[in-house]
Amino acid sequence: MAWLVLFIAGLLEVVWAVGLKYSDGFTRLWPSLFTIVTMLLSFWLLGLAMRSLPVGTAYGVWVGIGAVGTVIYGIMFLSEPAGFIRMLSVGLILTGIVGLKVST
Repeated sequence: MAWLVLFIAGLLEVVWAVGLKYSDGFTRLWPSLFTIVTMLLSFWLLGLAMRSLPVGTAYGVWVGIGAVGTVIYGIMFLSEPAGFIRMLSVGLILTGIVGLKVST
């Protein structure tokens, strides 16, 4: 159950990271509120997952899901580049996430 909670927390990290872009430096009310709410929910779920998962593993996986998800969102919806080195780097992050999961 902790892994599912951690996965959802990671997905919410993607949501709030993207929300930061749309909040325009917290100058737009509704995107800013949405971003803050998803931040709080993501942190809360991360804290729940850390009740039974090692802190280094939980935090590393949470950050990794957020980083990979945000890069993929940027490529798919914001016309960000998807060059070889960038995608290789995403693959390395995914490898790290899997390694942390397997070693826990």
